[in-house]
Amino acid sequence: MKNIFAFTLLAISIMTFGMTGPAFAANSFIEASSSSGSVGNGDPIVISGTIVDYEDAGHALTFTIVSPDSSIVQIGQVMGGVSSDGTFELNLVGGGPLWKNAGEYTVNFFYGPTKGDAIVNYVGGNAISSPTPEPEPTPEPEPEPEPEPTPEPEPEPEPEPTPEPEPEPEPEPTCGAGTELVNGVCQVIKTDEPESSGGGCLIATAAYGTELAPQVQFLREIRDNTVMSTVSGASFMTGFNQLYYSFSPTIADWERENPMFQEVVRAFITPMISTLSIMTLAEDGSEVEVLGLGISVIALNLAMYIAAPALIGFKVHKSLKSRK
Repeated sequence: MKNIFAFTLLAISIMTFGMTGPAFAANSFIEASSSSGSVGNGDPIVISGTIVDYEDAGHALTFTIVSPDSSIVQIGQVMGGVSSDGTFELNLVGGGPLWKNAGEYTVNFFYGPTKGDAIVNYVGGNAISSPTPEPEPTPEPEPEPEPEPTPEPEPEPEPEPTPEPEPEPEPEPTCGAGTELVNGVCQVIKTDEPESSGGGCLIATAAYGTELAPQVQFLREIRDNTVMSTVSGASFMTGFNQLYYSFSPTIADWERENPMFQEVVRAFITPMISTLSIMTLAEDGSEVEVLGLGISVIALNLAMYIAAPALIGFKVHKSLKSRK
């Protein structure tokens, strides 16, 4: 139980990060632009901007970088904060493992409910210089024709070897519905689907077989429209993503390779997805409502997945001990 309370306090401290001061007026916005021009892999990026109608509300100025295919490649906080006149400057380095495609990358800024963006033209990698044309070679004089050699007698053809009989192929295993045979192993059929704007929900997508499943769409809407609309939610998602993407690709691969494990994971996460419907009651951009309902969801899941099984196990152990 001490570990449960410690985890709850940690979640509260992450979600309350940067929540001080009143919210901005509805007519506040952020003007930002990049002065770096086209950048390649490893080139510096400088983005400067101004928060219009700025008031020091104690918020942290955070940002997310979205690739041309609508995937979030970086989440962070502007170091140095905002000056007293509302101006700020963000220094980045272009490229990285998630900067896969060349094109326009959108840098979204958030200061409480105030938003704005800037565009960075990423050309990807080092520029390829045009090759210098080589001088045309001087034609060499044609050699004099050599006398034709005397033809040698043709050798007698060797008899062709008798081919060995091919071994009979082993019978291929029969795969069930929703799976296909790949290199002699039955695997879940993968479908090409568009990536979401905030990165894939890998475990849920593998559990339900597609990113277009209603449960996966619901998780994406709660994350992008409710949690990420607040500074505390964005801070929480930054820490959560670092932990989640350290193990979720492995579990998703296990699900695709083992249909029975896929069914177990689906049954395990279904109650958690149901509890997240509580977050739909929060108004987008409301720090207090998102924080309060987020703590309620965390506490409910801790009780459901940890406290309840621990209590049941304690009761069973006590009952078995009393019979001896």
